[in-house]
Amino acid sequence: MTSTRQNCQRLDVEELFGDPDFAHPTLSPDGTRLAYLAPAHGRRNVWVRGIDEDHHAARCVTRDARRGISTYFFADDPRWLLYLQDTDGNEEWHLFRVDLEDPAAPAADLTPLPAGSRVFSAELLRSRAGAVIATMNPRPASLDVFLIDVSTGEVTLLHEQSAPGVNLLLDRDGEPAFLSRVTAEGDTEFSTLDPGTGEERVLRVLKGADHPIGVELQQATPDGTGLILGSYLEGNDLQLVRIERATGEVSVLAAVEGRSLDVMSVLAPGVLPPTLFTDRLTGRILAARFTGPRPHIEVIDPDFAETYSALSQLSDGVLGSLSSDTTGQRWVATFVHDRDPDVAWFYDHSTGHSRRLFRSYPHLDPADLVPMEPVAFSARDGLPLHGFLTLPVDLPGDLPLGLPPCGLPLVLLVHGGPWVHDAWGYSPQAQFLANRGYAVLQVNYRGSSGYGRRHTHAGVGEFAGAMHEDLLDAVDWSIAQGIADPGRIGIMGASFGGYAALVGAAFTPDRFAAAVDIVGIADLTSFIRSLPPVSRPYLASNWYAYAGDPDVPEQEAQMHARSPLTYVDRITTPLLIAHGANDARVPRAESDTIVDSLRERGVAVDYLLADDEGHGFGNPENQISLQHAIEKHFAHHLGRKETHDRDS
Repeated sequence: MTSTRQNCQRLDVEELFGDPDFAHPTLSPDGTRLAYLAPAHGRRNVWVRGIDEDHHAARCVTRDARRGISTYFFADDPRWLLYLQDTDGNEEWHLFRVDLEDPAAPAADLTPLPAGSRVFSAELLRSRAGAVIATMNPRPASLDVFLIDVSTGEVTLLHEQSAPGVNLLLDRDGEPAFLSRVTAEGDTEFSTLDPGTGEERVLRVLKGADHPIGVELQQATPDGTGLILGSYLEGNDLQLVRIERATGEVSVLAAVEGRSLDVMSVLAPGVLPPTLFTDRLTGRILAARFTGPRPHIEVIDPDFAETYSALSQLSDGVLGSLSSDTTGQRWVATFVHDRDPDVAWFYDHSTGHSRRLFRSYPHLDPADLVPMEPVAFSARDGLPLHGFLTLPVDLPGDLPLGLPPCGLPLVLLVHGGPWVHDAWGYSPQAQFLANRGYAVLQVNYRGSSGYGRRHTHAGVGEFAGAMHEDLLDAVDWSIAQGIADPGRIGIMGASFGGYAALVGAAFTPDRFAAAVDIVGIADLTSFIRSLPPVSRPYLASNWYAYAGDPDVPEQEAQMHARSPLTYVDRITTPLLIAHGANDARVPRAESDTIVDSLRERGVAVDYLLADDEGHGFGNPENQISLQHAIEKHFAHHLGRKETHDRDS
């Protein structure tokens, strides 16, 4: 494999971590207009233009100067556009309406919820024009379903949650077709509901530990006759299945040997690449996304095959987002790519005509970015591990696998979750570190999703145990391959990745020369006890199963033994810690406590606290400040060679 990493330009932080010039394009239902995100008022806002117009003719239809918008969608009435927004990263999402006939008018908050409540999901009700179904918790511990009239703003309670952990799966008319119930053990029980009596009949039970963040994909077919699930059935790979409402018969809609259904999109619908591609008008499933060294798209609907084939010719990446008009003839697609991300294309299936709409980062030359290469190796107990390696610029020749050592400083970049996974694609973090001379290694340690049931299960009870050993084994692999200098290894991550960085510093301080913790967990017991009431019914399958229940004394003791704060007196690794003051997932107290403990011991620690951020740094100026701090931290403690002699 020939490298393209010669004579690459030094990239500014602002080039990589500023908002994209264009992002997340969506077609209007009639296919005549294009909406997308672009900078305005110092933040990401929604712009709309005619499908045949360019950006100069576009209108900015939102005016958020406080926090960038990430999720929006057209209503079925072409007059309205809807978007979600929180306040300074607190994740208390509200649904707002924009009048496209009067974009100068202030956006209307359709969900004026009390503090502590939020919109969990919002989608159009296909059978009723001008209506949205939203799941919200005005009762703090309950998830109730409401009907919102977009034009009038009227909100009506549609279905009240009958008990914690019980959720209704609705058909296209908003009527309950199925019920899911999380048991005390964390399993999820799926039942069909009799339309006349409401009587329940159990169809299937999925084990909680198989689905730590819940059964990620669960929905009724539009006509209510089938239940769509992501299920392992009796195997190891996550498959897309359908269960018949009338008979309980199970059929596999999509399965790929050795790959699992990629359900990451449930964490950020409309932001991450979708698990399922569906017909805009009917809701039928067209294709599904699967994991792997590169994501894989499996076509399900034969009528979509020709369209998908045409779209695939537009990029050497993998289909990312997809939007169409209601006829299914006009399409707008973006593509996942490691060096040229989210390029948007328009395709007219009726004519076969296509044209590029925009590049999200037109200022970045793909030739100045480096490939993300899939890698695989084994953990010390033989568990297969998969990850991605991004090597620095200006390394001539092939990848160093099997070649003479080059002894690079290496940053182990640990994903959060932990029940998610790293995937091939564009990572500004990996590109930035590689551009500064570091090798970057990302590993899907045990407990991660996307690599089968056994891989996820292997993380049970292994916080700061075998999960951490997987990270150490990844470092040892990189050293054995001649990639990394053992004396210049750094570790960084956010959320659970921040916890992993703290574990590295506290449990194995001799292995890491520097660590960066972003919104990480310092004390497992205090973290779990701080989770909001609405999350309580769902903890048995994840935090309780994998880390422990702090209300059980024996497990609480084990959790203390796996918490970095318990071993803060062992930390000698230089630390950079960053947190958002409004973090709704990992309270800032987690970072405050460990910083205070380190400073009491006289250990140097840099601490960045952003008053207008939550679980991560979303505003560009804060992200840029953080990256400057990371650059300084690693440069000081890891150093980097300006040239790398790889002559044999």
